[in-house]
Amino acid sequence: MKSENKAVRQPHSKIKMSAGDHMVGVISCIVFGIFAFLCVYPFYYIFINTISANDLSARGVIMFWPQKVHFHNYESALKIDGLFQAMKISVLRTVIGTVSTVIASAFLGYMFTQEEMWHRKFWYRLVVATMYFNAGIIPWYLTMRNLHLTNNFWAYILPLIVQPFNVILTKTFVESTPKELQEAAEIDGAGTLKIFFRIMIPIIKPIMATVAIFAAVGQWNSFQDTLLLMTDNRLYPLQFVLYQYLNQASSLKSMANSSSGSSSLAAVAATAQTSTSIRMTITIIVVIPIMLVYPFFQRYFVKGIMVGAVKG
Repeated sequence: MKSENKAVRQPHSKIKMSAGDHMVGVISCIVFGIFAFLCVYPFYYIFINTISANDLSARGVIMFWPQKVHFHNYESALKIDGLFQAMKISVLRTVIGTVSTVIASAFLGYMFTQEEMWHRKFWYRLVVATMYFNAGIIPWYLTMRNLHLTNNFWAYILPLIVQPFNVILTKTFVESTPKELQEAAEIDGAGTLKIFFRIMIPIIKPIMATVAIFAAVGQWNSFQDTLLLMTDNRLYPLQFVLYQYLNQASSLKSMANSSSGSSSLAAVAATAQTSTSIRMTITIIVVIPIMLVYPFFQRYFVKGIMVGAVKG
């Protein structure tokens, strides 16, 4: 029996790799490791400088490891007037703007694939044409003013609902889906809206997630529209506050220092606000929330961008 069992058992097959294959694998690991380090290090560098002694950070001493760790910078930044209001505006414009853009892109991408749509080719080409022709900032500003969108929260939402690039991605993705599903729903008496919400949306979730990432990052990072359209500081988003802080870091340094106290001269030297500490601290506060979006959409992102960008 033992001999039979030995005869039945077969050794696991192993793929033999040549010295050249091993060399390629090692070089690939080194190259991708360097690339990953270059991507991660700037964020790490900014973070360790925000929790290190501010006098050392201002002199450029902190490079790889934090020194004299403290969190006074974050406490002072959170006490600055208008920060939470700016955070509220940023969150609202990101959430509302992203949802609006995703729904509009999905619906238009779906409709532009329907042969029954009235002059669909004309409307599709008209949308695409806006990618290549731009009147400029002054006509754009005059249009926004005539529409009463200055000092108006909806100026953050309405102009960005229809984005041609996202519509093209969604349309291409919809074209790759089986037509039989729509035909079967039409035979059962489903209308256009019912087919879109009940049939298409579950199918095109990957490209919707991709559009959501693009829209959310664009809305969160935008501040030029605030610079041109808003004078009411209650409508300033977080990115515009960051823009102001980067330009006025010296005056904010004294303001932040006046709002906090210390018990010793050594503590004052280590935790006193500097232009560098303010810039880096606010940068971390602004970047971290949008970075948290990616893990939720990562599973859909690769599939959505690949299928949506290449037809067939």
